[in-house]
Amino acid sequence: MKLITVKRETKEEKRYTPKMGELFTKVTYIKKRFLSIPFKTLHKYRETYYGEVKDCQACRLAR
Repeated sequence: MKLITVKRETKEEKRYTPKMGELFTKVTYIKKRFLSIPFKTLHKYRETYYGEVKDCQACRLAR
């Protein structure tokens, strides 16, 4: 049994960008877990309508 694991989760979130406005997008989180309890988010990214992968720092949560 491993004590520390890394797991990837995808969930749909509401985001806001100045150019496109408000949109629902799938955001993927890569989290580090200790005994199946998440304790640190290593990275999060989203996929655009055009298939391009972007970091979530480029957009913020909905107003």
